[in-house]
Amino acid sequence: MRFLSNRNKIRLFAALGLAAAVATASVQPAAFAEEAGRAKSAGPQTDLAASAKSAILMDADSGTVIYEKNSHAQLPPASITKIMTMLLVMEALDEGKLKLTDKVQTSEYAASMGGSQIFLEPGEEMTVDDMLKGIALASGNDASVALAEKIAGSEEEFVRLMNERAKQLGMKNTKFVNCNGLPAAGHMSSAYDIAVMSRELLKHEEITKYTGLYQDYLRKDSPKPFWLVNTNKLVRFYHGADGLKTGFTGEAKFCLSATAKRDNLRLIVVVMGEPNTKTRNAEVSKLFDYAFAQFTNVPIYKSGDKIGTLTVEKGKVAKLPITAKHSYSVLVRKGASKGDIRHELVLDDKLTAPVKAGQQIGKLIVYRGNEVMTEFPIEAPESVERAGWWTLLRRSAGQLFMNG
Repeated sequence: MRFLSNRNKIRLFAALGLAAAVATASVQPAAFAEEAGRAKSAGPQTDLAASAKSAILMDADSGTVIYEKNSHAQLPPASITKIMTMLLVMEALDEGKLKLTDKVQTSEYAASMGGSQIFLEPGEEMTVDDMLKGIALASGNDASVALAEKIAGSEEEFVRLMNERAKQLGMKNTKFVNCNGLPAAGHMSSAYDIAVMSRELLKHEEITKYTGLYQDYLRKDSPKPFWLVNTNKLVRFYHGADGLKTGFTGEAKFCLSATAKRDNLRLIVVVMGEPNTKTRNAEVSKLFDYAFAQFTNVPIYKSGDKIGTLTVEKGKVAKLPITAKHSYSVLVRKGASKGDIRHELVLDDKLTAPVKAGQQIGKLIVYRGNEVMTEFPIEAPESVERAGWWTLLRRSAGQLFMNG
């Protein structure tokens, strides 16, 4: 990707050992798919997801696609839909629009949801924290609608926000009709799109405190405590698994967006249309086993590391430190020959206030030689309002004095 020569570039180079054969799917899909295809055809990896209608295996940090099968096919996602619901909840928490201790009152409409539920009564109040547990562990359709109404005022408006966020994430084969995945005409997604929104949800590292639980209780101090058991049994039986969301309807069959982490490597597996839970869990485990055996990653930045400094023209704050909101790494194949890697932070030149928190203000580009391996969007860490004339005058006078 080319950038104008007058852009402000902060070059941060690191000589790291990397596998020469590795490339990200987003940048070199053909090369990586060919390599993955060779690996799959060797021995027991021939059919990694033989029973699934659609499947994908992705590195969570870089977004590299390691394996895919009909990954862009539009299919009913069932309760995997709730990944987007949880993402909007986590983003509302980050933005201060919601607190975990806030009470959520259940409407008659929310309480009327069928299928998986935590049996909320009309008028019943529960904290956001407990509602999240109800969604993550028990796949509560009622809890999903109650939280949607809390955030957006109605499920319809919340669904509009879901589709808007899906568009922002580039989820081209997704259309949400509701917030819980109950059967509805036109409610569709794809394994690739689900992996994309799963990856975005995992940037909120605290979500695995919910999705990684195997069991818990709701209404602990009430006469009717409710025992929650995670519908995703892999969080108990697969080493490193800590999420994310199961799904089942008669039309969608058995679906799962799963994540597991070992050492620094976090993986995402999505399977759709599996015939039963046993096959679904076995094929997800096989995909995880393959990737953990074949790949590792090399970190670029850890969460919280300083990446650089953002200069904001005419802002109340002239400079902002940029820190890593999550980990940045590149995927490498175990045992391959080593090469050199460098990374470069390219920030927008002459960024002028106002700047909104979360606004993309540049990219972190990872190279091997002159070849782009992957790109990470970099966002403004906080909002910067436009400075008043007096602040700008004092700043200009200070600069003149310094120059003098």
